[in-house]
Amino acid sequence: MPRFSKQTPVPRLTPVEPPYDPETAEALQALGPPLTLFRIFARRPERAAGIHQWGRYYMSRRSALSLRHRELVIDRTTARCGAEYEWGVHIAVFADKVGLDAEQVHSLATGTPDDTCWTDPADRAVLHAVDALHDVGDLGDDRWQELIAAVGDEAAIDLLLVCGWYHAISFVARALRLPPEPGTPAFSG
Repeated sequence: MPRFSKQTPVPRLTPVEPPYDPETAEALQALGPPLTLFRIFARRPERAAGIHQWGRYYMSRRSALSLRHRELVIDRTTARCGAEYEWGVHIAVFADKVGLDAEQVHSLATGTPDDTCWTDPADRAVLHAVDALHDVGDLGDDRWQELIAAVGDEAAIDLLLVCGWYHAISFVARALRLPPEPGTPAFSG
């Protein structure tokens, strides 16, 4: 289960602020809304551009993971990592789009894949895989077969990569003490 520490509401690094130089503005335009995390990445436009390139596949419809399963991976990973900033952004933007109800949102933050709100075996398989990857960095044969049966080979590879990527994003959000974005939920909410 996630271990949360109350974080300082002031980031450890200052994100870029407008007016942006042309290279920074271009990098931010590619990343999306000017979230604090993106403005931290844009302190080096080359870094922001690289992150954008990675996200062009994984945050698009080209990914073998369905939008719902991608969000389950991201939400569960960021919750397990205690990255309330990133979890809140994704819940605020995607929870309704992927059909997550209040009980499922709460379970993603503090529950288990075996909570009664998870009635779809594919959802459970995805969540079990994320928890196993977080806990031991691997999937046993039974978990692997459960995941393959639920989402297929190509989506399983994408799940592994998205889960790993959001561990990295979680490390950044937590270590930099990023305060919640306005209007985003907290784990307890």
